[in-house]
Amino acid sequence: MTVLDHKIDFAVVFSVTKANPNGDPLNGNRPRQNYDGHGEVSDVAIKRKIRNRLQDMEESVFVQSADRTTDPFNSLRERAEGSDLYAQALKEKNNQAEKLAEVACQEWIDVRSFGQVLAFKGAGKSKGVSVGIRGPVSIHTATSVSPIDITSMQITKSVNSESGSERGSDTMGMKHRVDFGLYVFKGSINTQLAEKTGFTHEDAQKIKSALITLFENDVSSARPDGSMEVQKVCWWTHNSKLGQYSSAKVHRLLEVKAEVDEPKSIEDYTIVVNELEGLQAEVVSGL
Repeated sequence: MTVLDHKIDFAVVFSVTKANPNGDPLNGNRPRQNYDGHGEVSDVAIKRKIRNRLQDMEESVFVQSADRTTDPFNSLRERAEGSDLYAQALKEKNNQAEKLAEVACQEWIDVRSFGQVLAFKGAGKSKGVSVGIRGPVSIHTATSVSPIDITSMQITKSVNSESGSERGSDTMGMKHRVDFGLYVFKGSINTQLAEKTGFTHEDAQKIKSALITLFENDVSSARPDGSMEVQKVCWWTHNSKLGQYSSAKVHRLLEVKAEVDEPKSIEDYTIVVNELEGLQAEVVSGL
């Protein structure tokens, strides 16, 4: 496997229909919005979904969510020290940080993609570990093209959680959803950082596959199956390490416009991918 030797930019357009794509815990778990009323999905949430898809591809992932673990470890420290190569690197006296970073990138695809901070306190006589790794794959926050409408409904539960509870069985709660929204997020893969983490051409293809199928196997009460759909993935492959154009200029090639004042479906938008000389996008529809 060869290390990635050409810059890549990408953009993803996805739709949300009667779902909560990313709740804000500081605002009653309402869908995130900016001050202009446009919906947002954090880059952290997007990376979580990419990691989940990589796990579905049977890739080795370091940062696993508690409900999707594929190994017996209960913490990042346990997962790290469960690697024989990592444990061996811990015993090194010279250039320990470099060797730990090298092993972490070798062992886990999300570390060599997104980077990671390995910060573990010492136990007993052992010294703590603090290693920062910068990954080549950067992802922006997703933002809706148009302002979103949020519907909130009260919900109840029909049974008490515990016997002898003083509260009634019809405990009130709130559930929020975006009626319809078309979101866009963009990203890049940096070749200089790819060289440092060992990120390969094959890794880039796996990231692309994860983006195309981003919401597969991502069902929850807030996101019913089929309520979130990838519409387009634009993938620009430059012909050099630094790239022919800046990422900002490439990302502006994607134009998504609402054709009506209050769009209610994907048919109310036009999606156009423009071109630059010597750089053509691979445009893939979501599955």
